[in-house]
Amino acid sequence: MKRLLLLSNSTMPDDQFLGWPEAYIKSFFGEKRLKILFFPYAGVTFSFDEYFDKVSERFDAMGYEVIPAHRVESKEKALSEADALAVGGGNTFQLADHLQKGWIEGIRKKVEEGAPYIGWSAGSNAACPTLKTTNDMPIVEPQSFKMLDLIPFQINPHYTESTIPNHGGETRPLRIKEFLLANPSMAVIGVPEGGLLQIEGGSMRYKGIGAVRVFQNGKEVETYTVDDDLDRWLK
Repeated sequence: MKRLLLLSNSTMPDDQFLGWPEAYIKSFFGEKRLKILFFPYAGVTFSFDEYFDKVSERFDAMGYEVIPAHRVESKEKALSEADALAVGGGNTFQLADHLQKGWIEGIRKKVEEGAPYIGWSAGSNAACPTLKTTNDMPIVEPQSFKMLDLIPFQINPHYTESTIPNHGGETRPLRIKEFLLANPSMAVIGVPEGGLLQIEGGSMRYKGIGAVRVFQNGKEVETYTVDDDLDRWLK
C-alpha cells in the first residue's frame, strides 16, 4: 500500500522550518523511531550537508533518525535499510538531475512496497509522473522530465491565484491551462501554501488550510477543501 504525504511548502511566515506540518508528519510516520533516507538534491543556495543538518535537526526533534542520501556508498543498501523516504524542496530540475542518476527505480520500488514517502515543494513534484508543473527555472538539464510516477496526476505546489499589479506575466491558472492543452489526458492539482495531500493506498485527502483546485483540459475547475474525498484522482 502506497503511503505519501505531499506538502506544498515547508515553512510559513513567522514559523520554523517544517513547523506547520509537524503534527501531520508525526501522525503519518507514527511513534516508532524510523530511519528516514533524506534526499537533499533540490538544495541550490545551500550545500547538501547544510540541508541535511537542517532536516535532521527537525526530524530528530520529532523522534526520527535521518540518513543523508548524498553520503551513502551504496544506493541499494541505503534504500533497503531505510524505513521511510523524504525528498526536500528547492529546484526541481536539479533534483531530477540527481535522482535520475541511479535512484528512480529504487525509490519507486521502495514506495510501492509500502515505505512512507514525504516530499515538500520539489519533493512533491518528484512524486508526479513528470516535473512539468513545477514553478522552477530549468537551471540544469536533467536526462528527461520523467519523475517517480508514484501518483497518476500532476501537482502544482505553492498554488496561488494572486496577481501582481502592473505585471504582465501569465497567472498560475493560465500556465496550468497551457500545460493541459499540451497534455490533455493529465489532471493537475494545485496545492496552496499550508496544504498537503495525504495518500493511504486508494484513499487521498487534503489537509491543512484553504482548498485545492483540480484542473482538467476542457472541464470546469473543481475545488476541494479539508478532508474531502479525493480518491477518484488516484484511479
